[in-house]
Amino acid sequence: MLERKQVKDRTHVTFVLPADTPPGPVSVVGDFNDWQPGTYTLAPREDGTRAVTVS
Repeated sequence: MLERKQVKDRTHVTFVLPADTPPGPVSVVGDFNDWQPGTYTLAPREDGTRAVTVS
């Protein structure tokens, strides 16, 4: 799931996955971080999902 929020001149996009699907660490990669895994790693949230927000 994606959550998008406009903040002034930026857009914040939050990537959300279930806590255990897929198993193990997951990170968001793209040309915005030179395709480097681990820069934006999803972290657990109180609602049982895991997420990371990228501006």
